[in-house]
Amino acid sequence: MSHALKDKICVVTGATRGIGRGCAIALAEHGATVFVTGRSDGDGELTLSGTVRAIEAAGGTGFGYKVDHGIDAEIEQFFQEVAAKAGKIDILVNNVYRIPSPPAWGGGFWDHPVSIWDDQVGIGLRAHYVASWHAAPLMFKAGPGGLIVNVSSPGGQSYHFSSSYGAGKAGLDRLTADMGIELKDKGIAAISLYPGSVATEFIVANSERTGGDLSHAQTPLGVGRTVPALALAEDLMTRTGTIQWVEDLSREFDVRDEEGRLAPAYQRRGE
Repeated sequence: MSHALKDKICVVTGATRGIGRGCAIALAEHGATVFVTGRSDGDGELTLSGTVRAIEAAGGTGFGYKVDHGIDAEIEQFFQEVAAKAGKIDILVNNVYRIPSPPAWGGGFWDHPVSIWDDQVGIGLRAHYVASWHAAPLMFKAGPGGLIVNVSSPGGQSYHFSSSYGAGKAGLDRLTADMGIELKDKGIAAISLYPGSVATEFIVANSERTGGDLSHAQTPLGVGRTVPALALAEDLMTRTGTIQWVEDLSREFDVRDEEGRLAPAYQRRGE
């Protein structure tokens, strides 16, 4: 365990499972205090309390809050709680995402309910903007050196899943680029993080049903460990506003997953 982030206050949205959970644990491995949001309560592993336990087992301090990021008032209340308890934010990871239920992928946009837009753009883009809006004043209190990570996807550059999915990810990349410009004078970086294929709980469950091969998939913790690597990078501000690929960060900073592997490469379209 490292103590490099011992005095840092971090927020990870959508952290009860998947990449968000991986990011929260990875930050905790460096001693950070991590506030996490999610909609799953109870005592199971993939719940807020489960993530808090994992944060503390990894060496950090965790606080979990039930938040529906489709409701602005709940986001506002959460950040008021962070302000009251911690007074600042050093690192914000915007990860929350709502997979349509049932998943509305395949076919054309006309085959999908209009509500898929609210799931994939409302939660996958607008909610990140709202969280960043509330976090910014608390990040200014922390001073230069802060970091906003927007968890995006190669779907921002090429077709994946659906039109609404691509619109949300492309919009998130544009938002990140422009946040980078507006935050530059504050000394705070904004990064779009591009994982490859990731063996999240959702993907694993579907692969068991379909027989998909995940042997070359990245892991949520492996992805998550690139976030503290970025936060501690001496050249962080030169990266602001850019897309950073997990596989590249893994090799640059020798970031390895729980199996000791560098992040498997993602086959980028057109290569």
